[in-house]
Amino acid sequence: MTDLAWIDAALVSARPKVVGALLRHFRDLDTAQEAFQEASLRALRHWPANGPPRDAPAWLIMVARNVAIDGKRRQAREAPLPEEEHLSDLGDAEAPLAERLDAADYRDDVLRLLFICCHPALTPPQQIPLALRIVSGVPLREIARAFLVSEAAMEQRITRAKARIAAAALPFETPGALERAERLQAVSAMVYLLFNEGYSAGADPDRAALAAEAIRLARLLLRLFPAEPEIMGLLALFLLQQARWEARFDAEGATVLLEAQERGRWNGGMIAEGLALIDKAMRHRTPGPYQIQAAIAALHARAARPEETDWPQIDLLYAALERLQPSPVVTLNRAVAVSKTRGAGAALEMVEPLAERLAGYFPFHGLRGALLRELGRATEARVAFGQAIALAGTVAEADHIRRHLDELRGNS
Repeated sequence: MTDLAWIDAALVSARPKVVGALLRHFRDLDTAQEAFQEASLRALRHWPANGPPRDAPAWLIMVARNVAIDGKRRQAREAPLPEEEHLSDLGDAEAPLAERLDAADYRDDVLRLLFICCHPALTPPQQIPLALRIVSGVPLREIARAFLVSEAAMEQRITRAKARIAAAALPFETPGALERAERLQAVSAMVYLLFNEGYSAGADPDRAALAAEAIRLARLLLRLFPAEPEIMGLLALFLLQQARWEARFDAEGATVLLEAQERGRWNGGMIAEGLALIDKAMRHRTPGPYQIQAAIAALHARAARPEETDWPQIDLLYAALERLQPSPVVTLNRAVAVSKTRGAGAALEMVEPLAERLAGYFPFHGLRGALLRELGRATEARVAFGQAIALAGTVAEADHIRRHLDELRGNS
């Protein structure tokens, strides 16, 4: 076999299980990461000729474990790593190891790995790059580009995160039920932030790739917690949002608002999967923030035309989200629905009290400018749009606001 794409897919899929198992054995992130990389190199050398092993994660764990033991010389009684020419004869040698590393072990190992990357001692700007590097294996240069910093700066950030973890002397035992529930919220929040980092990046392909990685991690979480409705909601939200990706930008890379998007360009497969997931989650009757956000996205996805959008129901869902997770950003989003149901004046009354808390938030000034323009208050709208441009995080955001200013000038 000369096409190595299947090997790359197998390594990406196996990585969380293998690194998690190695972390449990060696209790050191660097050792686990380096051993996995060496095992991956050996897989690239031997799998093309011999075909994939019956259990790829078990094969990788066995090889990586022996590599790490040989390197550290921790146990002289351990059998040495087989010679290169004999690796192809491993055949079913990984089967006994696979039996010991059953699904429950894999689950605990991956959870431990995710929990460590989301340790409270780390800030979100540290958690996300660490998870991308350790759990997902994203190259350092790509992480640096995505976060708009140099490779050296990102390497220092990840190194400091590892040092904090080491200093915290974390227990490596399987977490109990209470800790799982508490840390699952942190893990979910990390994946959610990762998705937002990619989804809000405009048409930048380096940062946009983070959204795809967040979807992959959410799928992993759902495999670990298949009956957890909030994880269903998390993945549904990602899929329903990402389904609109192709329609979010025009040929020049400028932002296209939801109501102006060509809905035929939305990804029907993603929408169908997202709708099925949120419908399944809501049947549990334990609504949470991710489920509510997914339900809002589902109402947009179900509308064949913008005028068919169920804005009153979206308003009610945002009201429920405000009760569950009070936030000025949630109120700002609800104001959009209110503008559709009760007019720009009512929406502006909701937005104005948020000025102090959202003074540095681009969408606040953009929405406020749009509402003022709709109310005929052109001078105030220009000021709001000017503040929005100053806070734009991407070229597409700035260009979108400039078009509004151009329209105001043309009408004056």
